[in-house]
Amino acid sequence: MKGTVKMLAPVTGQAVNISDVHDPMFSEKAMGEGFGVIPTNQDVVAPVSGKIMLVASTKHTVGFSTDDGLEVLVHMGVDTVELNGAPFKLFVKEGDSVKAGDKIATMDIDAVKKAGKVTDVIVAITNTAKMVKEILVQTGDVKAGDEMATVELMAPGETTAKPSKNVDYDKLGQDIVKNVGGVNNVENVIHCITRVRFYLKDDNKANDEVIKNMKGVLDVAKAGGQYQVVIGPAVEDVFDAVVKALGPGFGGDSEVKAEKVKAPKGVWPKTKFYFSALIGVITASMMPVIGLLAASGILKGLLALIVSAKWISPTSSTYMIINAMGDSVFYFLPILVGFTAAKRLGANQIIMGVIGGVLAYPTLVQVATKTSSTAMNINGDFFGIPIHIANYTYSIFPMIAAAWLASKVEPWLKKHIVMSLRMILSPLLEVFIVSAVVIVLVGPIITLLSSYLANGIVALLKFSPAISGLLIGGFYQCLVIFGLHWAVIPVVASQIATTGHSALNAIVSATMVAQGAAAMAVFVKTKKNIDMKQIAGAATLSAFSGVTEPAMYGINLKYGRVFWTANIGSAVGGLLTGLLHVDMWGFAGSLIGFASFINPKGIDGSFTGYLIASAATIVVSFVCTYLFGFKEEDLESSHAVEKVRLGSREPAATN
Repeated sequence: MKGTVKMLAPVTGQAVNISDVHDPMFSEKAMGEGFGVIPTNQDVVAPVSGKIMLVASTKHTVGFSTDDGLEVLVHMGVDTVELNGAPFKLFVKEGDSVKAGDKIATMDIDAVKKAGKVTDVIVAITNTAKMVKEILVQTGDVKAGDEMATVELMAPGETTAKPSKNVDYDKLGQDIVKNVGGVNNVENVIHCITRVRFYLKDDNKANDEVIKNMKGVLDVAKAGGQYQVVIGPAVEDVFDAVVKALGPGFGGDSEVKAEKVKAPKGVWPKTKFYFSALIGVITASMMPVIGLLAASGILKGLLALIVSAKWISPTSSTYMIINAMGDSVFYFLPILVGFTAAKRLGANQIIMGVIGGVLAYPTLVQVATKTSSTAMNINGDFFGIPIHIANYTYSIFPMIAAAWLASKVEPWLKKHIVMSLRMILSPLLEVFIVSAVVIVLVGPIITLLSSYLANGIVALLKFSPAISGLLIGGFYQCLVIFGLHWAVIPVVASQIATTGHSALNAIVSATMVAQGAAAMAVFVKTKKNIDMKQIAGAATLSAFSGVTEPAMYGINLKYGRVFWTANIGSAVGGLLTGLLHVDMWGFAGSLIGFASFINPKGIDGSFTGYLIASAATIVVSFVCTYLFGFKEEDLESSHAVEKVRLGSREPAATN
């Protein structure tokens, strides 16, 4: 292909060569040849005719592909990614076709300056090495839409590409970490489209001149409390190397490697190995939010107690506000688990948080709640394919599956997407692919299994209250691990709606008490490890308040015998609940939900049975755990306990 392409000024102002723009990543031509304009007007137009290939979520960047094969990037302002799109208004979207000179955006210049950012509008040809033989730029005063540059294209087979620098990214990452003051000086590290951004404890410990002169580094900048190492298109590779050099607590690389142990031979040993690995991922993903879950569980329990005492009405705005405080962490649990599971499995944490947001998106939740969660009703379609949209709020396992899939998809996308477009296209495709797989496959599979379980539970309840109490009590918390406990909720709701009470909910309540009693045994038996004692104490209160996740994921599953000794207590409690024909007239269970076991017509044998079953559950679960389920040495032989506080985490190296 031989010829020339005329490029227009994207904005009115002072035109400069690309080497004179105020962003080292562009001025060093790391993104290719081009030019810049220091704007005096807010209207931004297309410099070329073509198709819009990308629009940054922060609105500061628009990418074009021309019929001649040029890939052109318009970058509005320097470091304006940090402004989250506030100064920009876009008039195009991905897939649109535009002509050179068409208005594509506006940039509030005053707002950009007020934020302390530079306003340069930069145009870069990102595939310069493959397409551009020469570019002539007209500098000086220009108006938006004026001809500003002439690009001479290369003939087929022609190239001006320079030999690769063959940068050793692993060594570069190690050198950067060493010269920013070492691991102990790093509080956090993130990256944007061109820069690795450190949050350092002491900026003065960083050796700017050494880092600037490293092969693969364009410059060093300091802004917004960040120490920024300017890399260019290879930023993801350098970031990965930096995370690798930093070690545990920064992206989870060491944790991922720890999981890559060869599975033993034999069907049963392999099954145990992979199940243990799954439980390890689940507990590690939940540990950072255990304190917050415990605090929220206690708040929810206290709120239920206040409502039972009729101190506030469940329809009052006071109730709704406090309920939101307690329920928010559970409603948006997919976002939190997506973030933490990504760290454990080596996927991008921010992208997984977004995928969690997709699953918890209110519109999808509304669709899901219109149909039973235990029936495979078709309530939506995806590109014409009929699907069942499930409810993912309060869920954990779907996000674990999503994080695992993302850890496989990300490297593939990184390998197959050109570096200049990777920062935009890779997250876009990853969110689409992983979200689609979870919504179309994982959710419906869990719902299908839940529907079978629901039918089995109903049949078991009709057959024998005692046997159903024993089996459901013994295995209910196993269902919680994989999100299959949603099968129980519609059955409970149906029982209360038709009869006014629910025997099944009473059995479930016993399992909550058992998990709390097991955590209480750990609390009592732990003498030296203050961190575990605090976790166990908070988890006990939360379970007795009706929220078992902190006890399960913070302790019981993490130290496997505790989970099973708790289930023994659950089975005994469930058996007694069935034998004594205990019923519930409300949803709130465990110890704090005692009022739900009082018959509106007056206290009867159901309440007495509840007290007996709960007492037996506590005694059996506590004693079994204390004697057989836990010893403090387990804390040393298992994974080290992370320092968890109510509502927050104190990491050794904050990430």
